[in-house]
Amino acid sequence: MKASELTQNIPSRLVIATRESRLAMWQAEHVRARLAALYPQCSVEILGMTTRGDQILDRALSKVGGKGLFVKELEVAMDEGRADLAVHSLKDVPMELPQGFTLAAILEREDPRDAFVSNDYASLAELPHGAVVGTSSLRRQSLIAARYPHLTILPLRGNLDTRLGKLDRGDYAAIILAAAGLKRLGLASRIRAVLAPEDSLPAAGQGAMAIEIRAARADGVDLEAVLAPLNHLATAQAVTAERKVSKIFGGSCQIPLAAFATVEGDSMRLRAMVATPDGARMASADVSGPAAAPELLGEQVAELLRGQDAAGILASCAVTPDNHEGLAPHA
Repeated sequence: MKASELTQNIPSRLVIATRESRLAMWQAEHVRARLAALYPQCSVEILGMTTRGDQILDRALSKVGGKGLFVKELEVAMDEGRADLAVHSLKDVPMELPQGFTLAAILEREDPRDAFVSNDYASLAELPHGAVVGTSSLRRQSLIAARYPHLTILPLRGNLDTRLGKLDRGDYAAIILAAAGLKRLGLASRIRAVLAPEDSLPAAGQGAMAIEIRAARADGVDLEAVLAPLNHLATAQAVTAERKVSKIFGGSCQIPLAAFATVEGDSMRLRAMVATPDGARMASADVSGPAAAPELLGEQVAELLRGQDAAGILASCAVTPDNHEGLAPHA
């Protein structure tokens, strides 16, 4: 679409649907500011919502429906015409979107790594025998259990502020969070150590923000073209490869699965891992190839994992590959 045609096709008003957690609101405000700068003639508003995932805090996500609980209400708002787009942490977005919805843009990624947060200890290695570590990610649980079997790992639910509050209350000796969320909210000072991907391989999409829209609009506005300037190509390529691996293996809250890609120029490196929750069994793969073929790279990594009995690992987690849910939100 030509620039002149796009300018004429900008709607006078856009509404962004978002969860009401502080991090989710920061992300929506960030997208609103970007759109306002691009299209000053357009009024951009935010519709804050509470999702089922925000309301259910006493059970693990794997027991109540997975990360789809954090996007469904936002999709309903778009379907009903109350919102035009939704801003998500990509890690919250199921591998399969409902019919009629699409991801229109992937914004440039923040730090994708995991962060060690503690008031009393500088690293996982410093934690004493039996120390309690909080995380709701089975991926992190398996990686910690494999390297530090003397630690006690307990579930940690709630938004970012709630999780930090539980740490400060003394419920945990340390918690593991996504570095991206802490940095976005100006809480980088809470990070005692950032975990290298070699030690804690990130989840698919970790640190990236996604914009979801209805695939077609009755008014004929090409919203995907409107949002195209926000799309970051290298990030989009990387997370496409990661999500391909996750989709192939089910990408469920019920399995520890990691997939992390980096792009340099025209080349991409993709690393992935599946494991049992106790870290006793693990399969890993590391492949490089053209960044322009991210799904093919994802398939190659998946094939290598299959060759290491990934199916047996998944079976021991009692997961079927047609479950396309995902990992814990903002974890």
